[in-house]
Amino acid sequence: MAILLKALAGISALILLVVTLLGSMVTLGGFLLTAIKVLIVVIFVAVLSLIGFSILRDRLNRRREASNL
Repeated sequence: MAILLKALAGISALILLVVTLLGSMVTLGGFLLTAIKVLIVVIFVAVLSLIGFSILRDRLNRRREASNL
């Protein structure tokens, strides 16, 4: 009887360990998805600001060329 209880305790400990690890993996996955989303937004903002900067620089260069002529 004692051996059966020890076996059940071992099996239940393994099941609880697997459940805990799966919970940790889900948490890690959620964190990674959030990090990827934030990275996408940062890259989008950087590309838009570079586009705006190059448009403004082109306008400034055209004004300088027009005033030089």
